[in-house]
Order: sequence, then C-alpha cells, then structure tokens
Amino acid sequence: MAIQDYASASEHLIRWMRDRAREAGARGGVFGLSGGLDSALVLALAKKAYGRECLALIMPCHSLQEDVDDALDLARLFDCPYRVVDLGPAYDALLASFRDAGVPRVSESSLAEANLKPRLRMATWYYYASLMNYLVVGCSNRDELYVGYTTKHGDSGVDIMPLANLTKAEVKRMAAFLGVPERIVERVPSAGLWKGQTDEEEMGITYRDLDSYLLGQPVSDEAREKIERRHRNSEHKRRMPPVPDKF
Repeated sequence: MAIQDYASASEHLIRWMRDRAREAGARGGVFGLSGGLDSALVLALAKKAYGRECLALIMPCHSLQEDVDDALDLARLFDCPYRVVDLGPAYDALLASFRDAGVPRVSESSLAEANLKPRLRMATWYYYASLMNYLVVGCSNRDELYVGYTTKHGDSGVDIMPLANLTKAEVKRMAAFLGVPERIVERVPSAGLWKGQTDEEEMGITYRDLDSYLLGQPVSDEAREKIERRHRNSEHKRRMPPVPDKF
C-alpha cells in the first residue's frame, strides 16, 4: 500500500533512525551526499534525526561539477555539517596499480571500473563513522534493492537503510514534503558512474514500472519479466555470504 500521510511516515523514519543509533551506542550518522534525490531525502531525515550529530560526505570522483554544486547547496540549505573528499586521485592510483600488475584499462563505463567508485565511497563513510562514532546511513530505496541496482560492498555497504521500504515515487513525495528543492526532486536519476549514465537506461526498467510492480499494480509482460529476472539474479546482494555446513 502506498504512503498516504507523509508527515506521519517521515516522523516514523526519524524516530527509527534515532532508535537504531541509540541501540548501537552511536552519536549520530554519516552518509554520502551526491546531489541526487535519494541522498537529499536521507540528508533531510538525518538532520532531523541527529541534529548537528550528522555528517554529509560529498565525494566527487571525476564527477560533474553541477552534481557537486547541487550537493553543496543541499548541505547548506539543511544546515548540515559536511566534508568534500575528492576520491579522483585515489581512484586513479588504484587503476594505475592494476595496470602495473598487468590488468588492462577497459573503459570508463565498464562495471569493473565504475563499481570502484561506490566501493571507495563506502570505505570513506566507514573511516568517518569510526572516527566520529556514527552509523553509516544508506540511500538505497525499495526499487533499487528489489532488483539489485546496488554495488555489492559499495552503496549497499551500510549500517541502516531508512529508504528501503519507499518506492521511488514515495521518495519523491517525501523529499518534496521535507523541503528538498523541486529541481532535485525532478532531476533524472543517475548513480553518476560515468558521463551520461542514468539509472533507468542501465536497468532497462523504468521507475514507474518498478513502483507499479511493487505495489501490485499491472505492468507489461516485458517489464514484469525484466523485474523478476533482475530480482532473481541479484538475490546474492540481499543475503549474507553463504557458509558451508559443519563437518
């Protein structure tokens, strides 16, 4: 069932985030801020949940300057502490090390290279979380988690996922309710893995179809097959690593 009362739903998530930090003995939360919609909603929720005990990490990695500018504008709008950590040099150094070891450079849009970026971000979140005794707050929504549109041990490598039960449309509505600017709410979703990359093009599925499927509404046979195939193939991302039986 879709959310009807966004005031009540957002308050529920804010309390839930506070409770998870209290249970963990953590002082607050740290999260990545990309300038996109999902991280903007996490920013709005985290600021209400943790006050000044939250940290937005803006981590460009050969990113578009406009994305960095949007992230900075959001952090300032919500008066949230932030740090800008340029991961470009670390990314380049890592790829250079691979080339020195005999691994050829593929292309900017290869998943092997693109997925290094969210994994470097994950390492950065946990560095700051350890320094500050914060939880790492993830930004993945219900649609992305269902079809595995996450990087294993990257953007899915977090402590809590407050958006995990929100469809993309619900993320948009809650973000608008909490004061995220319209230009962020309506921007084309992109993980920023390479220039021109968009979520829907990479998935081959629209968020409209994903939302409808998850809410039990009709979708085309083609969309249903794609969604169910991606869900099956990404099951390993939603589970702990398998271990053998005792012997």
